[in-house]
Amino acid sequence: MKTRLHFLLILLVSAVVTSQQHEHQSSRPLSFPDIPGYKSLKTDLHIHTVFSDGYVWPNIRVMEALRDNLDAISLTEHLEYQPHLEDIPHPDRNRSYIIAMEEAKEHDLLMVHGSEITRSAPMGHNNAVFIKDANPIVQDKAEDAFAEAKKQGAFVFWNHPAWHAQAPQGNPILSDFQKERIKNGELHGIEVINSVDYAQESLALALEHNLTIMGTSDIHGLIDWDYTEKGNQRPITLVFTKERSIASMQEALFAGRTVAVYNDLMVGKAEFLVPLLKASIVIEKASYAKNTQVLELELKNVTSSDLLFQNESEYSFYDSSPVFEIKAGEIKKVAIKTLVLKDEITLKLKALGCFTAPKTQPIIQWIIKTK
Repeated sequence: MKTRLHFLLILLVSAVVTSQQHEHQSSRPLSFPDIPGYKSLKTDLHIHTVFSDGYVWPNIRVMEALRDNLDAISLTEHLEYQPHLEDIPHPDRNRSYIIAMEEAKEHDLLMVHGSEITRSAPMGHNNAVFIKDANPIVQDKAEDAFAEAKKQGAFVFWNHPAWHAQAPQGNPILSDFQKERIKNGELHGIEVINSVDYAQESLALALEHNLTIMGTSDIHGLIDWDYTEKGNQRPITLVFTKERSIASMQEALFAGRTVAVYNDLMVGKAEFLVPLLKASIVIEKASYAKNTQVLELELKNVTSSDLLFQNESEYSFYDSSPVFEIKAGEIKKVAIKTLVLKDEITLKLKALGCFTAPKTQPIIQWIIKTK
């Protein structure tokens, strides 16, 4: 009864939101810079609605994504788990995607067709995205479901591998089933961030088996209720594409060009995370204080994430801690003792909230011309 009341309450909220004129603006828009050679697309490819075990209508997911300033989403309904089937019968497993597309086509949002293949351990839950038709992926045998997804050209990633319901110790276990899927080219990515959980063990598996690093909200309720009102941003995957299109995003995911982001946490391979962080800080000012050898810098964080750094330069700071935070969208003033006047310095900062491997934080360098 409690679950049913919860379900009906969220449906009522969804109806109210739908009836109101929505401007698709938010105080929480996600923003990240492009990196050299690529566009940074903000995506959430693990989302649920009432067509599986979520609590909102598909068009609400589109509105939430627009408010968050996302570039692309995928509604990945469970194929084998349909708890609302008595209230919302839908023999066509594509129905959620079709409804969302009707809303998304009026806006600048890319809709990726996807579904979730739902099995108990060791198979686990896996999202197949960029599919053409969800219905044939409903198979009795998990192996057949993966084979059909591959037939459709799907990019498949392993969901919440550290989820305690499947991995009681909280650590992912790469089973023979997963190993076979990787070998067959049927498993291509792994979530290192799912909802509020970051699993460094999943990152280790991603690096060991060359799996694409993913971060997702896995949202079932409302983004506002589950994230925003708790002071959090939704977890996303930044996908580095050659252009802003579905095809280019698909190519980038197969190539592994991603960084997973949740609040001030960023996780990705060094070849993508380092240039992202370098582009995230803009040097607004670099000049010496009058009659001194103290170089004053103004560092602007152009992302929507707060970033935490530690000074790793050969120079020490004059008036602040070597560990400091630059809030999202704000400017941080720091002063550096160069001891002699220099025309150019190299600023080296370790990104403390970011990881290129388990317990490995990248050091970012900026060559700064002084005035």
